Formats: sequence, structure tokens, C-alpha cells
Amino acid sequence: MTMAPKDIQSKESVPSQRPDNTAFTQQRLPAWQPLLSASIVLPFFFLAGFSFIAVGIGLFYSSNSIKECEFDYTGSQPGDRCGECLNVVFNATHPCNCNFTFNLTDVFQGPVFMYYELSNFFQNHFRYMASRDDTQLSGYLSNLKSHGDFSPLYASGSAQQSKSASSFCHDQSPVNACYPYQYDEKNTPYAPCGAVANSMFNDVFKLSYYVNGNYTEVPLTGKGIAWWTDYNIKFSNPTEDNKTLTAVFEDTTQKPPQWAVPVWQLSDDATNNGFVNEDFIVWMRTAALPSFRKLYRRIESGNFTEGLPVGQYFLQIDYKYPVLSFNGRKKIVFSSVSWMGGKNPFLGIAYIVFGSLCVFFGILMLIVFLKTQGTTNDDM
Repeated sequence: MTMAPKDIQSKESVPSQRPDNTAFTQQRLPAWQPLLSASIVLPFFFLAGFSFIAVGIGLFYSSNSIKECEFDYTGSQPGDRCGECLNVVFNATHPCNCNFTFNLTDVFQGPVFMYYELSNFFQNHFRYMASRDDTQLSGYLSNLKSHGDFSPLYASGSAQQSKSASSFCHDQSPVNACYPYQYDEKNTPYAPCGAVANSMFNDVFKLSYYVNGNYTEVPLTGKGIAWWTDYNIKFSNPTEDNKTLTAVFEDTTQKPPQWAVPVWQLSDDATNNGFVNEDFIVWMRTAALPSFRKLYRRIESGNFTEGLPVGQYFLQIDYKYPVLSFNGRKKIVFSSVSWMGGKNPFLGIAYIVFGSLCVFFGILMLIVFLKTQGTTNDDM
């Protein structure tokens, strides 16, 4: 019986579920399944173990060769460094000035990095980390202006109202994630907004070196302390036609409550001002642990290009940043560097431990193999 053309067309239009007749779809690709024997596994374990141990010893030795000194200046007790600031009521505009001397008994080869360290400060708290506006920090003008979609008076009512206001804020544009450091009482947006920016570390340090009967100031370099990607890509200043940076910010924004100066006055250097200020960028990269260090300055210029020589040093501190309210502590750290970065013995220890485990299990499997060699058909 012959089929009508219409029936033939209908039959051919039915899709087929059969895969293509290729080596990949039909699972005919060539494969190799290694036969794991003692002659393969044991040398691998010993080779990997000794290799990791050798690398670990090198890393550990390199870490130990890095010079580092740290000084706690929390001033939590009378007689401590900066203890005179214990009972002083200070703020960002009226700091407590303290200073102390210290001696270096070893040469710190340059470049020397200067860090500040905070403890018991949980930058990894979810609500704290989320309290920022990356769109605003990228330089978008729309996130520097009041949109009239939030009234601070609403959040100043009952606890239930505050909770509702918080939920409302987080459901809106990215800037609302900055609540409660989003708008001031006049509904003017903060720039930068959020809890992360508001809590920026603001202690100021000045280091001097005692030589020939006088103190010589050690030049502290603030350029190059932030990640290249943060400075050049993630953070940008807003721009507007025929307006300076000050004019862009000044008429439309307010400084965060805990800041002494607005964001456009963070530095006299135009390339290090506003949202691209490197101290600000370093702070905005939140830490994963409650105790952390952040790079403050580099010592690599002037008479200290080769590092910090042996001798007496004088450190002056504008003590502004409060830590006793959350049982925290503050330290200043000086560290040299090596090819692997700063001092970090953990990496070397981890390599040594892993390599030792490989050697241990290699020996264990070798003993098992020798004991069972005569009772099995396995060979080397």
C-alpha cells in the first residue's frame, strides 16, 4: 500500500529520541583506567610527602626570616601605652595625643610595612558587611542624591516601626542597605553611607628616628596600600560636568556621623581623595576574622629606602578610635616582607604536616604490602 505525501510528511516530522551516532553521545570514547598497584601508589606517596616537606621547610624558614614587632597601645590600664587616654572623652575632632619610644635591635630590610591591628572587631557580621552601597562607591550620582523614598522620622518611633523601616529599606534600591547610616535628620544622604564606612579606622601615626642627637621623621607612604583592582575598578569618584569633586559632594551629601571631615577632604592629593582614598579603600575590604591587620603605610623612601636601621624610634599617635566599648584592642605592627609576603608560619607548618602524613601512610601501606605479599598474587 502506498502512503499519501501528507502521511509521509507527518511521519518524518516526529522528533526522534535517539542520540546522535557519535563516539561521545554513544559513550564510545577511548578511556584508560589505571590499575593501582603497590609499585605505583607507594612511590607516589613518598614522592609527594618528601616534596611537601621540602616546600614546607622552605616556607617556614622564609617566614621566620621576616622581622616583625608589634606594640599594643589600647591604653586599657593606667601605666599602659596610651594609658593617659583611658579617661579622656575624645572623638574624631578632638583626639587624645599619646606617644612612646621603642628600640629596634635588628635591621628591618626594606620595604617595611606598617599595619594597624584590631581585635574582637567582627567585620564579618552579615548586617555589618551588608551595610554599604557599592553602587554609590562606584561613583554613580543617582546614589548621592535624596530620592525622597525614606523618612528618618519613621524609624525613630517604636521598635516595631524601626524593624519595619529596616525591612522597607533593604527592599528598595541598593542605597537602602546602608540603613541606619543612610540619611541624616534632614534626609540628606551620607557619603559614603553604611556602617562599614562610618566605623572607618582614623588613628593617625607619625614615626621618628633618633640619630645624631635629633629625631628625624620617617617618611610614611600611603600610595599603593590598596589592591589595584579596588583602586582602579571597584571604587570611583562621581563626576559631573564643570564641577569639582568638592562641588559634586558638598551640596548633596553629608559626612558619616563618626567622621571628622567629609569624604572630599580626606587628602590634599587629588588622586587620593574621595572614594579613591586608599586608607578608605583598605578599610572597606572587610576582614574574615575578628582579629585582623590592615596595611597603614609603606616605609620605602628617603633615607629609609633600605628599611629601618637599628636604633631608637619615637611614635606619635592621634588616639581617636575607641575600642574599649567592645572589649577590643589596638596594635601597631612593623614588618619586613619576603617573596612569600608577610610573616605567616601556618602555611609552612601545613605543608610539613601534610607531607609527613603522606610519608606516614606510605610507610604504613608498605608494611601492609610486605606482610601480605606472600599470600596474594599482587606483585610490585
